[in-house]
Amino acid sequence: MGSRILCGSRLVLLLVLVIVLDSSAREPQKSPPPRPTIERKEIRARDIGIPFEGMAGKFNAITDVAGVEVGYTTLINGEGKLDVGKGPVRTGVTAILPRGHDSLNDPVYAGVFSLNGNGEMTGTAWVEESGFLEGPIVITNTHSVGVARDAVIAWRIQHGAADKTGYWWSLPVVAETWDGWLNDINGFHVKAEHIAHALDSAHGGAIEEGSVGGGTGMICYEFKGGSGTASRKIEIKEKRDTPARSFTVGVLVQANCGRRPQLTIAGVPIGKEIPGEVYKEEAGSIIIVVATDAPLLPHQLKRLARRASLGLARTGSVSGNGSGDLFLAFSTANPNVANPDQLMHNVQTIPNDLMDPIFTGVVQATEEAIVNALVDNHSMTGRDDHRVDALPHDRLRELLKKYNRFR
Repeated sequence: MGSRILCGSRLVLLLVLVIVLDSSAREPQKSPPPRPTIERKEIRARDIGIPFEGMAGKFNAITDVAGVEVGYTTLINGEGKLDVGKGPVRTGVTAILPRGHDSLNDPVYAGVFSLNGNGEMTGTAWVEESGFLEGPIVITNTHSVGVARDAVIAWRIQHGAADKTGYWWSLPVVAETWDGWLNDINGFHVKAEHIAHALDSAHGGAIEEGSVGGGTGMICYEFKGGSGTASRKIEIKEKRDTPARSFTVGVLVQANCGRRPQLTIAGVPIGKEIPGEVYKEEAGSIIIVVATDAPLLPHQLKRLARRASLGLARTGSVSGNGSGDLFLAFSTANPNVANPDQLMHNVQTIPNDLMDPIFTGVVQATEEAIVNALVDNHSMTGRDDHRVDALPHDRLRELLKKYNRFR
């Protein structure tokens, strides 16, 4: 009899444990989860045979600009009917460190441009005023801007020091796009630890694209969108008989904009050939970050940020009224020029008359970064079983061949 009671007690204990584990598994994860299993290997736009102009860097990423580091936190949990505060969760955080972890307190020259201002990018008033970007750039969803801003300040206090004048002072740059079609955006699932994880895990070299980081729940041209990146190597000659100087331009986008019929890839009307609809009207945005090692001043970097508009336009966008299209460009050249310990600084810059190759690189890399966000992706089902399909690779190849645009 005693052994039967013992066995019964163990069975009850196991059942209770299963119930507890099952119920906890349904809660949104409190720490950065592992990346979800993707049905296919990562394939970038060039792998499909899409022809792009210009020469890409080693990783064809913003991290081809020496010193730039990128980190992600991806939050994916739950499925089915929306239960605000519990999920489904399809969101995340992207962090960009202009000079990497080793030079957190060395500002970079920067400029910003708003193509359409139905969005948010905090801290840009001081970027405009001072000409400097001081600290990292973080990108997340619309309703997580506040917690991200505060978390960046807390992270910098932990990892940095007071500025050269002795003040603890920070106006972080935090940008957003809206992921409420797939994500429980009013559940506020992005927490301070998620911002810290994206910043801590930022690295150089190859980086992921598609449904990762802040781009996890995003939609672009009514296909699955998200994070994308690309780069260009450029050469500038002072005179015809002098050796060229090489520089790099890198772009990272959080792509969440456009209607399906607008989508154009390599001049092919892809969106008209593959019809479909998610929204009844444009409800998205795009954040574009441009990095370069070319020595440029703030007003010149504003010109670079403005050129990102042309790369966006190549993919078909008209920057609708509901779109927050906010762009920032920075240069990793001229280190330590914000240091007030010395009165005079020597600053290098490229004359305006020689900037055309840099403009070209920005346009080309922006276009490819957006297409990469579409191609290097997978279909996703989110809140209330809302499904957004990824851009189909086979159909894309067929259309490129049809229009004689296959590389």
